[in-house]
Amino acid sequence: MKIDEIRRVDREVKSWLSESRKRVLTEMKSRLVVNTKTGRRDLVTNVDKANEHFLVDKIRSYDPGSKILGEEGLGDQVTSSKGQVWIVDPIDGTMNFVKQRNHFAIMIALYENGQGILGYIFDVMGNKLYSGGPDLGVFENDQKISMEKNYSLADGLIGLSGPMVLSNEYNVDEVSRKSLGMRIYGSAGIDIISVLKGELVGYISHLKPWDFGAGKILLETNGFKISSIDGQPLDMLSSTTVLLGTPNAHRDVLTIVSQ
Repeated sequence: MKIDEIRRVDREVKSWLSESRKRVLTEMKSRLVVNTKTGRRDLVTNVDKANEHFLVDKIRSYDPGSKILGEEGLGDQVTSSKGQVWIVDPIDGTMNFVKQRNHFAIMIALYENGQGILGYIFDVMGNKLYSGGPDLGVFENDQKISMEKNYSLADGLIGLSGPMVLSNEYNVDEVSRKSLGMRIYGSAGIDIISVLKGELVGYISHLKPWDFGAGKILLETNGFKISSIDGQPLDMLSSTTVLLGTPNAHRDVLTIVSQ
């Protein structure tokens, strides 16, 4: 995709996200309809579904030849990364959305033949959009951002998944002890934002493509590392345990979890 087209797509997606945020804030004033998916901690609301419907319609109208992978299943059955693939998470952190009305994000990613082109993570309540890609750089709203410093695990805070901590999967207790402390935010998008901003040196969680699709593009553009927990490249169409962070922290965590 040429740079002029990337810039046109970027402007278009930002307009969708601005409208999407307004719709979500309006719908939050009404009674939420909340249902469970795989269990009582895996929620979906009428707002998740309505927002995915809105974003999928926008993408289909703008880019009818592409494929769409959406969390709530309103896109396509995507089995190949060939061509242009959009990945949509209409509300990332639905439990936070329902119980806190805060700390949730809207995320969109665009890949072409498996390569990340553009990623977007919108902190809805903070009204901060993290966007960009390898041809544009990474921005917080209109301000370009970069990796502050290549911190090691011992020099920073680590974001962890609550269930992983409770069961000590992949020796995450030791990861936490070697860091300056752990944080559990309950939203992959919010955790990834915190890594991009230098508030966390890394993050570990079981994630699905819509959880990490946008973040992978933004993180790699700014020199962060993202992989499966065993250091292997991510399959953009599969779920796995994901490790991301500064190169030094990523290396430190891999050493610990491999023990």
